Amino acid sequence: MDPRPSTDRLAGPARCYRHPEAETGIRCTRCDRPICTACMVSASVGFQCPPCVRDGSGTGHSAGANQPRTLTGGRMETDGRLVTKILIGVNLAVYLAVLVLGDRFVDRLVLIGHAFNPWLGEVVGVADGEWYRLLTATVLHQEIFHILFNVMGLWVIGGIVEPELGRARFALLCLLSGLSGSTLAYLVAAPNQPSLGASGVVYGLIGAWVVLARRHRHDMRPVILFVALSLLVTFTRPGISWEAHVGGLVAGALVTYALVHAPRAHRNLVQYGACGLVLLLDVGLVLGRTMALT
Repeated sequence: MDPRPSTDRLAGPARCYRHPEAETGIRCTRCDRPICTACMVSASVGFQCPPCVRDGSGTGHSAGANQPRTLTGGRMETDGRLVTKILIGVNLAVYLAVLVLGDRFVDRLVLIGHAFNPWLGEVVGVADGEWYRLLTATVLHQEIFHILFNVMGLWVIGGIVEPELGRARFALLCLLSGLSGSTLAYLVAAPNQPSLGASGVVYGLIGAWVVLARRHRHDMRPVILFVALSLLVTFTRPGISWEAHVGGLVAGALVTYALVHAPRAHRNLVQYGACGLVLLLDVGLVLGRTMALT
């Protein structure tokens, strides 16, 4: 028997899903089901139930607790912010290059659909085959306050999301959030309107945070308030690419929902299949917009 956990924690004290007669306040860090002291196996973070230990190790031995898994099936790591740190480092390195090389460097990497650049002496943009701009723009900043705001968002929210997803899935989330934000900007904004910054990734992490908070049954009121304030700033401050924010937010929420709610029996297929669909949608939208501009 492998009964599903109760969806209503307010109905009374939780009971071990393997020993229903035992009340408990402990939950497995992998499947989130309540477990009693007779079932819990120590892991590097919290406790796991015996079936999750077996799934994580491929054997029936408790040594599998040395390989605890995240909520989405990723490996738990000692440094839960490694990918976040790397992403911040890339943004800071590119910003340093902007300070040294100036506008010509920005012109080569900024997201722009179709425009004539007198400095480069040629027509530039995604519509002219420079698809790399969809990604390079997501780590590009010109103003100190812009990069400080985005780096702070990456550090704070990335520190919440990365340990929940695991490194590989978190990196994929960031990639698709940034790409989706750029895709919506390319699709909707004027073709000669430049766009840059890691905001699409940051808002993708916000979308992921919403899904995770809901999954853990946290109080959603502060989460919803934070999202509402973030969107208020997006649509009221001049010079902000709302398209990148909204595109990243929606993609981040969709990808994380698929990662979190994928059935364990087909977890990888559903998770990576959903990510592949988001990627295909982005590519399709970019191709359609390019055909309209050329």
